[in-house]
Amino acid sequence: MPELQGILFYLFAALLLAAGAGVVTMRNPVHCALLLVVAFVAAAVLWLLLGAEFLAIVLVLVYVGAVMVLFLFVVMMLDINFDRLREGFWNYLPVGLVVAAGLGVQMYLVANSGLFDLQAHPNPKSYAAGESNTAELGRILYTDYLLAFEAAAVILLVAIVAAIVLTLRRRKENKSIDPAVQVAVDPAQRVRVLQIEAVKPVESAAGEDAGKPGKQSDGEGGS
Repeated sequence: MPELQGILFYLFAALLLAAGAGVVTMRNPVHCALLLVVAFVAAAVLWLLLGAEFLAIVLVLVYVGAVMVLFLFVVMMLDINFDRLREGFWNYLPVGLVVAAGLGVQMYLVANSGLFDLQAHPNPKSYAAGESNTAELGRILYTDYLLAFEAAAVILLVAIVAAIVLTLRRRKENKSIDPAVQVAVDPAQRVRVLQIEAVKPVESAAGEDAGKPGKQSDGEGGS
């Protein structure tokens, strides 16, 4: 079983690296979004191999099932001139190379700092049949880190409200209901009862003559 886990790790790690390289090198944005979905799924498999099934499920449900689908629909529905966006690529290439070199130096320093020593970091412990990684993570999140969790929730709520307010556009042709006006209405004005007198319908003269037994039509009298 350890040999199989090692094979799966190297397989999906190579798939993750290949998909990530394809995201930044492909020219078609739809292909980039699909490759990013592949990268997320490969990362979720790596989380499963580490025993973090909750993080793997969240990565698939949130990022693949919601965020990437939204990105894919936006890219496919918007008529964006990508050729015009690529016109200034060579102008920003030196800045990109400097940033890439800085990131490479940082990754090299971190890799040689001893943090990735396999002897110092043993494999994660295996849980028994009755234990759950998700339950343990939820217990720690809602006890030791409850304040940070609630603060993050409030910040996300403020960000959502701010995004809605910034994108809200009021137009004259749009019909909307003001809740304050509805609440301020007098209950007596909501329903108005009208007294309408009942009027008997007036029958036509032709209908009355046809209903009498002594009256006959002109065709019958002539015959």
